[in-house]
Amino acid sequence: MSVALAGIVSGIYLLYRAYFSYTSRNRAVFEFLRNPSAHQEAVIPALTRCGEAPFIMPTSGMIGFLWGDSFRPGHRHQGIDIFGGTAAGETPVYAAYDGFLSRLPKWTSTVIIRIPSDPLQPERQIWTYYTHMADQNGRSLIVDAFPPGSTEIEVSAGTLLGYQGNYSGTVGKPTGVHLHFSIVKDDGQGRFMNELKIENTLDPAPYFGLRLNAGKNEADIPVCESE
Repeated sequence: MSVALAGIVSGIYLLYRAYFSYTSRNRAVFEFLRNPSAHQEAVIPALTRCGEAPFIMPTSGMIGFLWGDSFRPGHRHQGIDIFGGTAAGETPVYAAYDGFLSRLPKWTSTVIIRIPSDPLQPERQIWTYYTHMADQNGRSLIVDAFPPGSTEIEVSAGTLLGYQGNYSGTVGKPTGVHLHFSIVKDDGQGRFMNELKIENTLDPAPYFGLRLNAGKNEADIPVCESE
């Protein structure tokens, strides 16, 4: 076998191990989406609070991908993905903590909530970011109370924001139905930073009381041990 062919075979094997191993979260997500009813032990109900954690669970589902997971070379996931196992528009999404909601004029599937005092570090401001709340055709699933252009609307933990969707940002190229949730840093000038960069986000683990950091949880699906 040539060196080049050996490299290709080795690469395929590593991809197989990473993406299709029964011990990986990736495989668990695929199995859950194929048959959600068979994997209800992995589902955390919306509005659940794990122990003394400050945040409540923003939606029902299996937390399939974590902060720091890598889907391709050079990429690190900047939040968590919660898969409801339902069709778009069926699984509600709620505010995880009290704050002030905004929705930029061009945001189809996204809202962001400003939290003036971080419950873990009260001297700083943070933002919670919720996205994929639209169907594959770009029809928003955010509730009418928060139309595009909304600014600083006060919400409390448990406020209904919308519903899980599968909008990828491109019509006709859906993702799996889920909520992507991130905790975004403030830039020090009262604005949220670019959520697409993991260095601009915070590890959500201590806010939910769950093992949501991929560096400390390589393969397991997090569940609320206090349930």
